[in-house]
Amino acid sequence: MGRADPEEGQLPAPVKPPDGGWGWIVLFGCFVITGFSYAFPKAVSVYFKELMKDFHVGYSDTAWISSIMLAMLYGTGPVCSIMVNQFGCRPVMLIGGLLASSGMILASFTTNIIELYLTAGVLTGLGMALNFQPSLIMLGTYFDKRRPLANGLAAAGSPVFLSSLSPLGQVLLEKFGWRGGFLIMGGLLLNCCTCGAVMRPLDMGMKRKMEKAQDKYEAKEMLPIGGKSEEGISTTDGTKKAKKVKKQPRKGKKLLDFSIFSNRGFIIYTISKFILVLGLFVPPILLVNYAKDTGVPDTEAAFLLSIIGFIDIFARPACGMVAGLKWVRPHVSYLFSFAMLFNGLTDICSARASNYTGLVIFCVFFGISYGMVGALQFEVLMAIVGSQKFSSAIGLVLLIEAFAVLIGPPSAGRLVDALKNYEVIFYLAGSEVVLSALFLAMATYCCLNRGKKKEPPPEKNLSTGGGSDTEEAESDVQEAEEHSSDNHQPAHSTDNAVVAASEEANHVAEEQSGEGGGCPEGDGEVLARDGCNADQTVERDSF
Repeated sequence: MGRADPEEGQLPAPVKPPDGGWGWIVLFGCFVITGFSYAFPKAVSVYFKELMKDFHVGYSDTAWISSIMLAMLYGTGPVCSIMVNQFGCRPVMLIGGLLASSGMILASFTTNIIELYLTAGVLTGLGMALNFQPSLIMLGTYFDKRRPLANGLAAAGSPVFLSSLSPLGQVLLEKFGWRGGFLIMGGLLLNCCTCGAVMRPLDMGMKRKMEKAQDKYEAKEMLPIGGKSEEGISTTDGTKKAKKVKKQPRKGKKLLDFSIFSNRGFIIYTISKFILVLGLFVPPILLVNYAKDTGVPDTEAAFLLSIIGFIDIFARPACGMVAGLKWVRPHVSYLFSFAMLFNGLTDICSARASNYTGLVIFCVFFGISYGMVGALQFEVLMAIVGSQKFSSAIGLVLLIEAFAVLIGPPSAGRLVDALKNYEVIFYLAGSEVVLSALFLAMATYCCLNRGKKKEPPPEKNLSTGGGSDTEEAESDVQEAEEHSSDNHQPAHSTDNAVVAASEEANHVAEEQSGEGGGCPEGDGEVLARDGCNADQTVERDSF
């Protein structure tokens, strides 16, 4: 019973993340997907001026293309979770790559802005959403010990692609026009299909072994403990009872697991993330216009975003390495709180920057803090809910973030139009980020850490998360053992009665022989035979 050999009737051990090997290929695919998902909606803005001329619309009309892409990326989170739980990561990513590519290709043939909303906005945005979420799930499947570093490296795809797609879009616009640029961009998005193809599931060869081993494991656990003769005689009854227990319907895998809302850590993370998103994206959106209003030339103002992107490239992997340290990883939520606090204080301290040097210093510190937040946000979520429930958790979190994205930046823009003052906006955005940091740190310390000290240590499970096949097999075995022990109670009581009767008969025979052989030989022989028969009956019943 000590070995975990499927051939010996034991359940095979759950698949452990390799933390390397093919996982590095999966990491590269996640790097590419993250780059396309976050950078593509911003890179499309290069074509807005040409679209305004051809379709005779304003800047706000064309800006809705990027807004719809981001809304689809965030708002379709639960739909992606359901599809991943139903069909798996790789098929969903292949479909997403085709949708993203076809959306941009069809957009190159559009004749009005509404058609652009439906093709480049809805189709491409949905395709990127179907790629982004499964890639993060697969990254958490392949990495455990090195997961913080893997998340940091994958998150670095966003600034790398942003710094490359924008110049590429400008070159394509000058040589082929916006229609040719959209067509070529659609071809580039087909690389998402390649990234989806390399997302090989870890448990591909384990499902059949698990199913076969469960039957043997359950049948063997049903057998009562005893000698080899007992095991041989009661094997038939044990297997029958195992089959009866096997017939009980099992709980199917949930398409969207809402039980994660019973996790206090998930609730705390979701609330803090909602407050964070309200102010996190406001400074980089308004930075260029803020610099222009202070008298900075257009080229130098646009270079400020390049500084943030360049710093961001190195900040994310570096923060991932720090988060992976043994003495830091158990407290990664506090590191995430520090990153948010750093970002919020940077916004507040730079609100009064009135020259180009001050804005450059702001961009350096903002790039560091922004990269730290980007590298840690999904690592903290994985640490809270585990890999089994991460697919449902990230979908629900992205849906909640979608509301914050639709509230934060537009509200900041309206305040700028009303107040004509960027200083107040930076104070407000920084205060929101600081509030989210303080809430996460204090709630984690008060609600989670103190609760862990009071509660007894939980039992160790074979796999992270709930609803695994191994746990269901163990529960079936326990139910079968209780069922078999209840059925054996009448048999044990019968055995005890027969044993008592045989002992009483032997005691009477000894008394009669001690009195001087009051019984004839024939009677003695009959008594001996009867005693022998009683012993045999006891042995058979004891079997």
